[in-house]
Amino acid sequence: MPDFEFRYILLGTLAIALLFAAFTDLRRRQIDNWLNGAIAAAAPLYWWASGLSLWPGVAWQVGMAVVTLVVLAGLFALRAMGGGDVKLLTALALWIEPMAFLRLLVAMALIGGVLTLVMGAWHVARRRRDKLAIPYGVAISSAALWVLAVQFAPAFQTAAAVRGAG
Repeated sequence: MPDFEFRYILLGTLAIALLFAAFTDLRRRQIDNWLNGAIAAAAPLYWWASGLSLWPGVAWQVGMAVVTLVVLAGLFALRAMGGGDVKLLTALALWIEPMAFLRLLVAMALIGGVLTLVMGAWHVARRRRDKLAIPYGVAISSAALWVLAVQFAPAFQTAAAVRGAG
């Protein structure tokens, strides 16, 4: 059986990468390719550490990432979404199981809507005339961190309790 602690080290690393993505998107309105590439490249390590089978486990993850890329590339072509956001969501689809990924998308839309309203109000209050740029990486990262916390925090607490008892 793969190493339980290694899986959580990988998830912790993913959480740090998500915080970094949110920060850089907020600051520069850009999510770096190296960061998205590192998140995607680490997914196979996570699959191994989680004991995910090639079929259907890994196949579902890769399939979800392909569907995500195709749909979001269309939104990018329509200028409805940034390229870094498309790549970040595609990389996350490699990590997060399909049903949890759908929850991530719903949470991302809700958080993104609130973020858009707040930034729009700030934009108007400052009497800015330039185009409003929403750092959607903040919404993506927040939603992903929420999904990961909901999915893995109970398991982590259970493992800690078992260790404390043993």
